[in-house]
Amino acid sequence: MSKYVTISVKVPLEVKEKLEKLGIKASELLKKAIYEELKRREIMEIEKELNELKPILSKFTKDFVVRSIREDRDSG
Repeated sequence: MSKYVTISVKVPLEVKEKLEKLGIKASELLKKAIYEELKRREIMEIEKELNELKPILSKFTKDFVVRSIREDRDSG
């Protein structure tokens, strides 16, 4: 089972009042924002790693990769 923690945030009273007036649940909004930011940052990390690997990966031709996969399949 997942463990949960509470994260709190302080905002000006007027912001809280506007959220309530508009029927926006702060907890749902914050959860969504946190998940979206995590996803965005993870994508950025993957893109950075991919860019670092591009010079290495570009040395392999498509034919080499296909041939290597076929040889691996045939030997197993």
